[in-house]
Amino acid sequence: MKTYQTSHIRNIVLMGSSKSGKTTLAETMLYEGKVIDRRGTVEAKTTVSDNTEVEQMYQRSIYSTPLYTEFMDHKLNFVDTPGSDDFVGGMISAFRVASTCVMLVNAQHGVEVGTEIFGRHAADYKRPMIFGVNQLDAEKANWENTIDSLRQSFGKRVALVQFPVNPGVGFDSFVDVLMMKMYKFVDENGTREEYDIPAELMDQALELQASLMEVAAESEEALMEKYFDVGELTREEMIRGLYLGFQQGILNPVFCLSAKKDIGVKRLMEFIINVAPAPSARLEVLPDESTLECNADGPTVLFVYKTALEQHLGEVSYFKVMSGKLTEGQDLVNPETGAKERISAIYAVAGKKREKVSEMMAGDIGCTVKLKTVKTNQTLCAPGVEYVLQPIVFPQAKFRTAIKAVNEKDEEKLGDALNKYSAEDPTITVQYAKELKQTILCGQGEHHINILKWHLNNVHKIDVELYAPRISYRETITKVACADYRHKKQSGGAGQFGEVHLLIEPFVEGAPQNNRFKVDGKEMVLNIKGKEEYTMDWGGKLEFYNCIVGGSIDARFMPAILKGIMEKMEEGPLTGSYARDIRVYVYDGKMHPVDSNEISFKLASRNAFKEAFRNAGPKIMEPVYSVEIMVPSDNMGDVMSDLQNRRAMIEGMSSQKGFEILKARVPLAELYKYSTTLSSLTSGRATFTMEFLEYAQVPSDVQEKLLKAYQEEEKED
Repeated sequence: MKTYQTSHIRNIVLMGSSKSGKTTLAETMLYEGKVIDRRGTVEAKTTVSDNTEVEQMYQRSIYSTPLYTEFMDHKLNFVDTPGSDDFVGGMISAFRVASTCVMLVNAQHGVEVGTEIFGRHAADYKRPMIFGVNQLDAEKANWENTIDSLRQSFGKRVALVQFPVNPGVGFDSFVDVLMMKMYKFVDENGTREEYDIPAELMDQALELQASLMEVAAESEEALMEKYFDVGELTREEMIRGLYLGFQQGILNPVFCLSAKKDIGVKRLMEFIINVAPAPSARLEVLPDESTLECNADGPTVLFVYKTALEQHLGEVSYFKVMSGKLTEGQDLVNPETGAKERISAIYAVAGKKREKVSEMMAGDIGCTVKLKTVKTNQTLCAPGVEYVLQPIVFPQAKFRTAIKAVNEKDEEKLGDALNKYSAEDPTITVQYAKELKQTILCGQGEHHINILKWHLNNVHKIDVELYAPRISYRETITKVACADYRHKKQSGGAGQFGEVHLLIEPFVEGAPQNNRFKVDGKEMVLNIKGKEEYTMDWGGKLEFYNCIVGGSIDARFMPAILKGIMEKMEEGPLTGSYARDIRVYVYDGKMHPVDSNEISFKLASRNAFKEAFRNAGPKIMEPVYSVEIMVPSDNMGDVMSDLQNRRAMIEGMSSQKGFEILKARVPLAELYKYSTTLSSLTSGRATFTMEFLEYAQVPSDVQEKLLKAYQEEEKED
């Protein structure tokens, strides 16, 4: 393969709903660029892109696949992305290295769930987008309905560059109003013949050409002036206007396709080369708000956007050359760690097909192997250069479950496998929750997690169980209470003795220190001799006051008393959850000159704290999340009703392009499998985000259920 200069490189994301034909289009683009000499099919499980066992089993893309093709003396790098929002991480990482999106729309269905969702992602990342109306050769293909649905969802930006002559089973021709030619395809290998537009189609072609000309003119003042003065633009001026308007995001060109029959694919690729921005058109903004130019003459800088473990190769690192020139054998440095890396080999990537190259210029995408210290989201630079690029920000998890190996002997093996998949897919997170005594697995949806489970079962041969995770409740108090406890044990030799009297009250941030209390109708005045304040690892605070007078407890036992209280806060008296936001005053006690020791006072303080806690109006606090849901207007009622059943508090509503945006506070306990329910209620059209907000008291009926469940659990133990 030749070395491509930055100006001759285009980087593209292929997007679209499942079954829109992305993988088939990718196959045809590879074929047209002679990267492969024979096209595979999804049905035959022979495509370059969907090359894993699980993808072939489901006959759909699950992982993003980097690919390339060579066409018109240009290199097109493109990423075939999954059609389900559960696997959106692959698309997000592709946005980081690609400048242009091609959105496929199935001509049989028009705009679908994925079209809307992925279109919003492209808009969020400010990536210009081309629409390819695919499967125009299908029996139920409907061009007019598809265009209507595009205009309804994407508005005036939809700009028709082509229209089909005969959509349906006999589809073999389209009119291109930019070139003002009709193209007819004589076989399924992309062979096309060029004709003048027939008279019966000329009025339609001229009307669409005028619309396209007007859209192109709007992109630049000089073009607009000429359009008003002369009434038309030359083809070169139209291409310039489309180029500018496309980069500005004010128009979305629409093309006719049958990827399966190789109709329109070459024309789409020609347009991408002429109109899509080269990598140098986009400046890389650094964390300090300075910029890095994508220039082959600059210092060598790589960004690793994806890593994967392969059986025979080990760890494969996929990168984009952000600046400079990368050569085989070059030494680079990870500026975050200072570690040195040698690029032993450089590959151009087309799925599992890799072609070794000696160098790559700024803007190009490739992979290398056997890097020792570099992971996804890290930068490599030439020695003496310390650019650290902005990391990819992956979406927050939407699905949370507990996981364990059916056979306890597989637990260590399971942990290793989960860590591997989390490193490959940053939208999967794994953590062992000490408090819950569970391994918590989080992802983008139930299907996302089920695919991971399939790998654990079939690749790693680990049987696993997925089940509802426990909730990280917190325990606190609402009023003042006192308690005392004497620990006494005598069994020959040295005994154990310790007695502790303490008072507890709620801790409120900013509340003044107090030494006067009323407990059970009696006034108490404490003499505060010392105060210690602790921020707990699990949130909240403990304030510990030494109010001992007269030497009833020796000062050397106070650390043991504090330790006993902290241990009981780590395993709260109500449900075993962490306790928080409490002031403890130790004001009296007794000790024995021989039998008193640290363990005695630790046990005495634990039990005194436990008793006082239960008398201090104890409350269970639950984690509450801020949830934002984007839902189609016609599904609003069902979603609202479901939220009410989940103890949600609606905080606000707004509208955006036919969608309603709901903001609500929802307890985490009510969000288990919410992504699945929301998808079912809205046929997959709604999306949501969730973010921890605060801890709030649970309702009394919920608290009673939790207390009862904990008591039953203790009986079983």
